[in-house]
Amino acid sequence: MRLVERPTLLILASTYPRWEGDHEPGFVHELSKRLTRRFHVIVLCPHAAGALSRETLDGVEVVRYRYAPERWETLVNDGGIVANLRRSRWKCLLVPGFVLAQAWGAWRLLRKKKVDVVHAHWLIPQGVIAVFLHSISRKKIPFLVTSHGADLHALKGRVLDYLKCYVANHAMAVTVVSGAMREKLQTLSVNPEKISVLSMGVDMQDRFREDAAVPRGRREILFVGRLVEKKGGRYLLNAMPRVLQRFPDAFLTIAGFGPEEEALKAQVDALELRQSVNFLGAMSQTELPALYRRAALFVAPFVRAKSGDEEGLGLVLIEAISCGCPILAGNVPALAEVLGEEFDDMAVNPLDTSALAERMMELLENPGSARARVTHLRKAISKRFDWDEVAERYSDLLSRIVWRGCNES
Repeated sequence: MRLVERPTLLILASTYPRWEGDHEPGFVHELSKRLTRRFHVIVLCPHAAGALSRETLDGVEVVRYRYAPERWETLVNDGGIVANLRRSRWKCLLVPGFVLAQAWGAWRLLRKKKVDVVHAHWLIPQGVIAVFLHSISRKKIPFLVTSHGADLHALKGRVLDYLKCYVANHAMAVTVVSGAMREKLQTLSVNPEKISVLSMGVDMQDRFREDAAVPRGRREILFVGRLVEKKGGRYLLNAMPRVLQRFPDAFLTIAGFGPEEEALKAQVDALELRQSVNFLGAMSQTELPALYRRAALFVAPFVRAKSGDEEGLGLVLIEAISCGCPILAGNVPALAEVLGEEFDDMAVNPLDTSALAERMMELLENPGSARARVTHLRKAISKRFDWDEVAERYSDLLSRIVWRGCNES
């Protein structure tokens, strides 16, 4: 048995910041940089135009692999893999190179580094790669796999379901970001003893916190997120005319980017909302707190997409709550764990435009009670979703996996 003082952790990911301050989702990096307290962390992720092939970000050694000529490395960013494949079918041609290049890059790192544990983010394809590496390597390096939602909900079919089950049952442990996802994974005949609910987190101590000195607008409604079907932006826009009938000074701020941007802008024109809707485009994490602090209401009208994809957790809600912003969300199952006993009051079916508009108007009319509820909710969720708490739980789990791996080697 080899005792490991500071184990080396190899993280396999697809979504990862291309550079410091990137507007792409950064939750894998936020976890990775906190894991450096107990691990030497190497992240293997796809290259993109303008990104360095190797660099160190916040103590994390980042290695980006090439999977196509640089101008074609567009499978991951600006909406995510699933959304990009649906928008541009030709990008299916990039998938084999994407998977093979990551598998090759991971194998090379395993040969060069004394890796003690692998953390694969997403069952497919990173989990499949982790199983492959485990099967061909002389040292059977243990691995943890995390499902974030789209890999579990949107990738459907007999073969894909088999792959998810195969990956999960060969991993030493599996984490999902919500209890609803755990139930979904168990229907695929995955050993329930392997599955833990461990969400991603939010920096509730330093970045996303309320600032009493910032006045909150009376009528600003805020939407933050990727402009994709499951985020429900079109339903929020459909509700705005009714809201404006009662509150003519109300306006909607949309912070985000994605494949539905042009369609949403066309919808704004069709509904004659140009004077009441402002598209900010992509925003970095450092820019978001100011938006949450000034908004009267944050709306996240999550829905189940036609593909079956739906929100796995909804970190933007936690960001808004952390900044003291009243919220209203779509009633997808995963949010019951975030909102708890407030779910019935803070969630609505966005497909019912009238109900969505009515709830928005109720919250705008009663800002005091809305803020009191969200203050109570912040206290209730802080220990579950603060990044330091989340990272400590992941560190403990990965350390147990390393220990078990050493005993079995």
